Amino acid sequence: MSLINTQIKPFNATAYVDGKFIEVSDESLKGKWAVLMFYPADFTFVCPTELEDLAEQQPEFAKLGVDVYGVSTDTHFAHKAWHDTSDAIKKVNYPLIGDPTGKLSRNFEVMIEEEGLALRGTFVINPEGQIKVMEVHDNGIGRDATELLRKVKAAKYVAEHPGQVCPAKWTEGAATLTPSLDLVGKI
Repeated sequence: MSLINTQIKPFNATAYVDGKFIEVSDESLKGKWAVLMFYPADFTFVCPTELEDLAEQQPEFAKLGVDVYGVSTDTHFAHKAWHDTSDAIKKVNYPLIGDPTGKLSRNFEVMIEEEGLALRGTFVINPEGQIKVMEVHDNGIGRDATELLRKVKAAKYVAEHPGQVCPAKWTEGAATLTPSLDLVGKI
């Protein structure tokens, strides 16, 4: 079953951000748009490239009022140690959530049980706590934060413009579609 349009499940976790530990929960996400980006583990290979890419785009997400979170099955202490030692991760200025029990990874159905690690899963959550975008990758395939930003903009546009849909490769300001019988067979 797809998680699209489902309500996120309750959770409580500790994250590392800006030199401190903070508590994050499902309630923290409500009332605004949020992105949760799951990744396998700290101190790895593809993960820092993704988190750095997301950090470079984070100001654009912030302009849209979107909170960004990284999530792995590491502890918040490991996130701090990684932040303190990696040039790429030093650029990360959004919370890195620790999920050592795997509860959050299981809630989003990205847990690899036999490894105790998460798949590369990306989830866009609306202010009501519903999952509107999800993408799950094999752990050998990195993600692109620019494409994620485009998807967030499209999700927000559709939410703000009922009856409109965004076609493939839609970018902000481009034409959208109004589904109707008149369009059938004409696109």
